Amino acid sequence: MTTVIRVQDRETESNTHLTQDDKPPSLGCFGWFIIFISLILTIGLLPVTIFMCIKIVQEYERAVIFRLGRIVDKKPKGPGIFFVLPCTDSFRKVDLRTVTFDIPAQEFLTKDSVTVSVDGVVYFRVFDPICSVANVSNADQATRLLAQTTLRNVLGTKNLSELLSDREGISNSMQISLDEATGVWGIKVERVEIKDVKLPLQLQRAMAAEAEATREARAKVIAAEGEMNASRALKEASLVISESPSALQLRYLQTLNTIAAEKNSTIIFPLPIDFLQHFTGK
Repeated sequence: MTTVIRVQDRETESNTHLTQDDKPPSLGCFGWFIIFISLILTIGLLPVTIFMCIKIVQEYERAVIFRLGRIVDKKPKGPGIFFVLPCTDSFRKVDLRTVTFDIPAQEFLTKDSVTVSVDGVVYFRVFDPICSVANVSNADQATRLLAQTTLRNVLGTKNLSELLSDREGISNSMQISLDEATGVWGIKVERVEIKDVKLPLQLQRAMAAEAEATREARAKVIAAEGEMNASRALKEASLVISESPSALQLRYLQTLNTIAAEKNSTIIFPLPIDFLQHFTGK
């Protein structure tokens, strides 16, 4: 709802910009005389001029008619069939479909003095054919050039971290700026997207080294925490085993059993002296 209201307000502003003089000056006696002569010739040569008078525009097009250099009725014609006078009228077709174009890669300095290259894509359409013809010589080319300068101006105020992490916010900011600037041209900027951010090779290596060092530091911290937890567990186990001497012997035998399960090593372990004294006594 907000977008629709904004578009309607912009259309009203554009029409107001174009029609500051609500009542355009009259064609004058000479102008009406030329129109009358053209009409007489058209009627007199009707079998031939009928093909010159009838024009057709498609559903997605509108025609802006100029009669003796002035826009007729202040509104476009179409879609379908419309009529023009051969000698006095001329017209221009305006395409209302959404147009897309790529913003060439722009190199600039970010706020923290890093040189980057950024490109993007813009989607726009004509919502007022009269303004797009009467207020700017080439609405498509003007929008393309304005998109390039707006991209440099908006991204020049961002840090590198903001540029890499907040693409959606940058795209919205660019769309609002372009939409406000192209409103008087009858252009509605529907969407702006940042395609790619290219960093210098040295900066990429530095960022990769920084990320690797960060990961290694995090791994060391995790390993240290694991050692600390293991030492606490061993301490608690030693306290439990110290309460029963036979538990230590059982743990010793269990360790030997675990080592012997591999069957690829020789194990030498001492026998208890009390056990040997039993045999020597006999």
